[in-house]
Amino acid sequence: MHKSIELVGLGATSQAELVRSGEVTATELVTAHLDRIDALNPRINAIVTLDPEGALRRAEAADAVAPERRGPLHGLPIAIKDTAQTAGMRTTFGHPLFADNVPAVNDLHVERIIQAGAVLIGKTNVPEFAAGSNTVNRVFGPTRNPYLLDRSVGGSSGGAAAALAARMTPIADGSDMGGSLRNPASFCGVVGLRPTPGVVPNADSANAFNPLATNGPMGRTIADTALLFSVMAHPVGSAPAAPIVDHAALRALVPAELRGLRVAYAPDLGGRVPVESDVRAVIATAVDVLERAGAHVELACPDLDGADDAFRTLRAAEFDANWHALLDADPDVFVDFLADNVRAGHHLSGRDVMRAYSEITRLTRAAEAFFADYDLLVAPVAEVAPFPVHINWPKQVDGVAMTDYLDWMRAAWLFTPLGIPGLSLPAGFTPEGLPVGVQMLAGAGNDVGLLRSALALEHALALPVTTPPEGALTA
Repeated sequence: MHKSIELVGLGATSQAELVRSGEVTATELVTAHLDRIDALNPRINAIVTLDPEGALRRAEAADAVAPERRGPLHGLPIAIKDTAQTAGMRTTFGHPLFADNVPAVNDLHVERIIQAGAVLIGKTNVPEFAAGSNTVNRVFGPTRNPYLLDRSVGGSSGGAAAALAARMTPIADGSDMGGSLRNPASFCGVVGLRPTPGVVPNADSANAFNPLATNGPMGRTIADTALLFSVMAHPVGSAPAAPIVDHAALRALVPAELRGLRVAYAPDLGGRVPVESDVRAVIATAVDVLERAGAHVELACPDLDGADDAFRTLRAAEFDANWHALLDADPDVFVDFLADNVRAGHHLSGRDVMRAYSEITRLTRAAEAFFADYDLLVAPVAEVAPFPVHINWPKQVDGVAMTDYLDWMRAAWLFTPLGIPGLSLPAGFTPEGLPVGVQMLAGAGNDVGLLRSALALEHALALPVTTPPEGALTA
């Protein structure tokens, strides 16, 4: 097998070790991934801004760093989500108004990733303003699923998930308000971690106190995801106080003991969401694996009453605050469903917003009580398998009509107001060969414990590390 194929097929932790040990140079590693991008990205369209010359210069600089000064991500190529600012490299937010926008500074988490030795190679595709879970926009077009090129990758971190699945990058960053790390991870058969809000500070946001949105890591395995998370998860004084994670534990992650683990299983979130049968079957199999490993599984779901209204209210309020001026100046510049969401925020009152915050307070307290009784919650990530990419959003799920573009994603975002960490772990495939992730959630601040439980289930499932069939990639 060609060396470049062998390199890109390794996990991020193995790639980083090869660079640290000197067995492989950063230049060799970056070149291998650039070759992979050149071969596959024209069909997948995951990486939408690529800087190969700059990437090789940065790789050469990385090779000149003394071994004792090399960080945990040293030499690993990364393409940053196109909603995060990258100094000197355009950040479009997937929107025509920002098609030529080139920031002067890096966002905080980007800076941390680069300082840890990663080599910036480009940007990954997003929906317009990261709204929605189908990664398509009028600047770059659609990103296609490596498992079946006519299917969606989800979103909004869809380009990141597709690049990982196709082995064009070994790690990826993303962000999550209503499932934007978890949903594309499920659709592409990779791992996406939504941390406890605040663990990865929102220091660059206009609203650092936003309880809904957070940046987070993605990888092909739990260990790779934990490695990137260990770099991203550091508090800053300008952000609200947040739990401190054990970085050493993340870089030497050990699986939890599944025997005796107290697991709540919410196959339809207490009757709140419809779920397609193919997806239900994969989740049920993962739960069966937990039970056979000795976990105590019970049908249970935390209190989600009011989560729908709280999420929609605060999301619309933020969209109005961010984009109302652009929408007022040019009403035709936004896609219709996003424009409707911005206008909905415009009609909210301060009382509406404070009521939503009060509801979130109640829900987080109820979640704390729930996770005093359970170590882990298991549920679907998405209610459907990857749908055709030309469809904006599924209009039906398991025979139930969806009211809008948010409705079909409720399995992910109903948990957002609880303030808890959650992730998507590859759990299996539909009969059509499309990936399905299982959603795993834990109590607020228990991010390391969640990753340890996910690592144990990953081992128990014993699935092959994601490799899309070559036929799908060359179709």
